[in-house]
Amino acid sequence: MRAIIQRVTNASVTVDNVLVSTIGQGLCVLIGISREDTPKDIEYIVRKILNVRVFENNEKRWSLSVVDRNLEILCVSQFTLYTVLKGNKLDFHQSMNAEQSESFYNQFINELKLKYKPNLVKDGKFGALMSVNIQNDGPVTITLDSKAKVKFL
Repeated sequence: MRAIIQRVTNASVTVDNVLVSTIGQGLCVLIGISREDTPKDIEYIVRKILNVRVFENNEKRWSLSVVDRNLEILCVSQFTLYTVLKGNKLDFHQSMNAEQSESFYNQFINELKLKYKPNLVKDGKFGALMSVNIQNDGPVTITLDSKAKVKFL
């Protein structure tokens, strides 16, 4: 799995000119799912989203997580995070197919809600052509890849 985490002052998703989700201060997370992802990848990405310290307290920067601040999270499925360019053409062979990925994405959202506060976790509309408005705060943007995680001995 890949996740692009952005610290935001606000973010929203609109589909066909209808507001689907909106959050205030918190994190907007773009989620890509590969063919090889498993529930272990979900666990890793959820843990990182909830614990990455991108917020400050009154004394120190980079000291608090979204959980510490009790802020909102907006997740948006984005299969293009696993795009490979072949010349100038997009190739999506590394992305999980649509039938499997919707179920997998829903498992991810359910796990995030289970580990955090369900009312603070929002998402877009899977598979839809979405308009995503992101007011990046900082800007702060973190890239995660569950397959590239470092293992310490």
